[in-house]
Amino acid sequence: MITPIKALRKNRFKTALIFISMSVSIAAIFLISAISGGVVSMYSAMLKTDGDIIVTQKGIADTFFSDINRSLSVSIEKMEGVKEASALILGAAPVDPLPIVGIYGASENRYKSYLLKQGTYPKSGEVMLGSKIYETLKKPTKIVLSKKTFVVSGVFKSRIGFEDGGVVMNLTDAGELFHKSASIFLISLDDLGKSEGIVKQINSLSSDIEAKTTESFIDSYNQFKIIKTSSDVIGAMAFLMGILGIVSMMSMVVNDRKGEFGIMRSIGLSSTTIIVKLLSETLIIAILAYAVALGASLGILELIEHADKFQGYINGEITAALMIKVFIVSVTMALFGTLLPAVYASRIDPMSLIQRGGA
Repeated sequence: MITPIKALRKNRFKTALIFISMSVSIAAIFLISAISGGVVSMYSAMLKTDGDIIVTQKGIADTFFSDINRSLSVSIEKMEGVKEASALILGAAPVDPLPIVGIYGASENRYKSYLLKQGTYPKSGEVMLGSKIYETLKKPTKIVLSKKTFVVSGVFKSRIGFEDGGVVMNLTDAGELFHKSASIFLISLDDLGKSEGIVKQINSLSSDIEAKTTESFIDSYNQFKIIKTSSDVIGAMAFLMGILGIVSMMSMVVNDRKGEFGIMRSIGLSSTTIIVKLLSETLIIAILAYAVALGASLGILELIEHADKFQGYINGEITAALMIKVFIVSVTMALFGTLLPAVYASRIDPMSLIQRGGA
């Protein structure tokens, strides 16, 4: 009996087509999941830097639209158990020649979160640039935001792509630029065990604000849910397209090998043996396609991370959990795609297969 490896080598062209189809589908699932997860991870990391509790405008759909009175941070800092309260204004604006750049207005006590590489932290009329955007803009000494010129006071490095490709300025300048007091407060605590009580105290300060623990905020943040849902839908489409591609190609393979299967049946081999044979062949292709797709995805993500065009905003990470998940998906896709053609091949009359084997 022909072994799975020999069968694959015998049908090289169709094997190659199945391999390419699987590789593309698996790589698509890898990239979609990694990039969407990277976006959520970067934004979550930025919020977690100084925040055990996050305060936003109540009922707001996105933190970029939030506007809260920054004077409330004074009352919050006086609460027992609160270590520090920092304010952020989140915005975006074009910086020639880039169409859009993240702008962060930060209170001075948050400056320590930015690792200064050169220069000084920004004062009035100044900004500091993330190292990624600094290189992209060819090391400028000045930039223009909303027709106002700002002096570049320093350059900082951040492991968070959103920040490393962004602009940081003081809170007052950002407030004038975006016409708001503050977007969010990031509250750090002495004892996380007292977070629920402090959340209630903060919410009692004003009916216009909403305080949540950072973990609770991230779990309930609508934009994260939209990103995850979109990723799941697109990933499912890639999965289904992969299955359809495998079904189509395996049907052609089965049709070409009817004579082989007829001989196998005629010498007493069961239908189950034929099914297992075809499944094992596809499983070998799936494992090889998975390895190639993983390598290709890592390479593509590396290129994206360092591409000036994306300014560090698009970043993906393939974790061990994601590798296991995609491996299971890959094997499932291969087996499901092969099962129908394999069952069809195992049920045709042996004599009919032999007679038509050369057709």
